[in-house]
Amino acid sequence: MGAPAPARSAPSYLPVLLFGCAILVISTGVRSSFGLFLPEMTQARGWSRETFSLAIALQNLMWGLGGSFLGAMADKYGSMRTLLLGAALYVAGFLGMAWAESGAALSLSAGVVMGIAIGGTSFGIVLATLGRVVPAEQRSLAFGVGVAAGSFGQFLFLPLAGKLIASIGWQATLLVHAAIVAAILLLALGMRGEHEAAARAGPVRLTDALRGAIADRSFHLLFWGYFVCGLQVVFIQLHLPAYLLDKGMSANVGATAVALIGLFNVAGSFASGWLGQKLSRKWLLAGIYVARSAVIGLFLLAPLSQWSVYLFSAAIGVLWLSTVPLTNALVGQRWGVQYLGLLGGVVFFGHQIGSFLGAWLGGRFFDLFGNYDYAWAMVIAFGGFAALVHAPIDQRPLGAPRAAVPARA
Repeated sequence: MGAPAPARSAPSYLPVLLFGCAILVISTGVRSSFGLFLPEMTQARGWSRETFSLAIALQNLMWGLGGSFLGAMADKYGSMRTLLLGAALYVAGFLGMAWAESGAALSLSAGVVMGIAIGGTSFGIVLATLGRVVPAEQRSLAFGVGVAAGSFGQFLFLPLAGKLIASIGWQATLLVHAAIVAAILLLALGMRGEHEAAARAGPVRLTDALRGAIADRSFHLLFWGYFVCGLQVVFIQLHLPAYLLDKGMSANVGATAVALIGLFNVAGSFASGWLGQKLSRKWLLAGIYVARSAVIGLFLLAPLSQWSVYLFSAAIGVLWLSTVPLTNALVGQRWGVQYLGLLGGVVFFGHQIGSFLGAWLGGRFFDLFGNYDYAWAMVIAFGGFAALVHAPIDQRPLGAPRAAVPARA
């Protein structure tokens, strides 16, 4: 008799994927609720909307800047240590935000500390780890699963934060968030393993990798395309609840809207990761940016109602973080995965420059003009810009001969 066929085992990277998804549920979920704190904290502390917006804008900038260095740290020393550092700073940031009594204290805690913390616990670190352990033919899909997990966190935490703020107040809710984020300290232990160490085998030359990428025009184009993603999503996430309040809708409608964005992006992120395995990633990205601008324009032109808000949330949700798996997969496709933490972090810094402007200019325009009209126009116009800068990107692996252009390029 022949030997029995061996049982089919789960992929070796599955534990890393599961722990990474759990981390992204928490990390993305808690930070997605800041728009709910904007009206509560500005009223309680007597701050302008620009004061709060500037702190969150600074958070996004520090997230991008810190994420680049922490991505390099993960490339060299592994993701577990980076995640532990990020989680500890995340807890400290929420505690500081809860007791901040001045704009400067808010900018330090919610801005600087929490921004660096998110850079060490979010997509840049987790997706770079997955990029090193998941086979190339499944990488884009794995990225889509990870981003979908983060989007589910947004759907999960928005209603929770809204109910907590209504029942125990904004300050106690921030303390609850700090306790939840502390769970990442345990989940980070699951990101340690031989898989990543084996994938990182060989000398780590971060400076050479960065120098080579910066010399490539496609790297700059991807950087500025991702800039637009940050500007669009952070403006909507932070200012949509306040915009709806100004239009006479309840705070619950704003919270539900942002939660629905997260829910529909579970499908959107998964679909973009799947499509990225089959179609040109740069043209998918260009299409997403154009579609975002079209959806926003239709939302503003249509009569505003509760159902128009929810339809907008569903449509923009499908497109919300769908850029993330495609962008990270494109970085790995063009420049390789050994330095995905560093190079993905640098490209993501462009995203966060846009996030800074989306958060801050939203508040600035409101304080200047008394409405968000100019901010919405800015967000729509930049969608077209992003589509244009993606068109010339070269998707071929760096150094590949011109005849070896992939079919989906």
